[in-house]
Amino acid sequence: MTDKTVVGRFAPSPTGRMHAGNIFATLMSWLVVKSQGGRIVLRIEDLDIERSKSEYTVQLMRDLEHLDLTWDDGPYFQQGRDEAYEAAFRNLEDKGLVYPCFCSRADLHASSAPHRGEKLVYAGTCRNLTAGQIAKRSRERRASWRVRVPDSVYSLDDAVQGHYEQLLSRDCGDFVIRRSDGLFAYQLASVVDDAAQGVNCIVRGMDLLVSTPQQMFLQDMLDYERCSYVHVPLLVSQLDRRLSKRDRDASLEELENTYKTAAGVIGHIAFVTGLIDVDEPVTPDELLSAFDYEQIEQLYVNKIQIVWNP
Repeated sequence: MTDKTVVGRFAPSPTGRMHAGNIFATLMSWLVVKSQGGRIVLRIEDLDIERSKSEYTVQLMRDLEHLDLTWDDGPYFQQGRDEAYEAAFRNLEDKGLVYPCFCSRADLHASSAPHRGEKLVYAGTCRNLTAGQIAKRSRERRASWRVRVPDSVYSLDDAVQGHYEQLLSRDCGDFVIRRSDGLFAYQLASVVDDAAQGVNCIVRGMDLLVSTPQQMFLQDMLDYERCSYVHVPLLVSQLDRRLSKRDRDASLEELENTYKTAAGVIGHIAFVTGLIDVDEPVTPDELLSAFDYEQIEQLYVNKIQIVWNP
């Protein structure tokens, strides 16, 4: 980082209670940012109107406070920020970077090439449609909107994962920034919000590393400053299967039943993930006193997954 204040963020989605995996990512964000004298922004990522519930928003904030994972600014919300997302969309459109896509999900699977990660790379089927073709297809199907990516390499030096790069045209392809139902996509909204809220240090799970070059491209096209990145290992219930809200033994509710106190929950997660050597209660502040950001890469070298042990 530069000598500017480090600003990180918690960005939970209000679709259920926290579990061990997102508690670990949140804890790491707090430790990385606070160890550098920084500030934490709380942003509720409630773009998905159907799945986002106000009761979960309230519960998330209570859970964070209960775990002593405090924030300095917010909470901010994504719902109600369509004007900001629309302005960014128009900015990209004015630069000739946006086009309508009429492909169905079946079309995408039939024509797209496998990505080295979980995603398919869009084949560019709708990239060069004529005005007449767009008019005809618009009468048949509502379009999503994609951003054109260049034949350029985007790379980063992640604090944990080291050097990572993508040739956008090959490894990513043109990606959706607005869905066919009119909702703005996560990639665009998160980049716009990070810039608006001053976030410059992003700590999150390893699964989002593949999205980072796309977000860096959007930062450049929108004249935003780039961020630093820390992609921590995923907690998995078994090899290659990440924890989710369906894994009841990893839910915060179950963890509280087993470990009794907030410090007990934090201590067990810290033990499983190698932050401490003994499985005992510990607070985030106590972890912070011994946390060395400069050693984070060594702590997780060659680790992209950690098997959860409840």
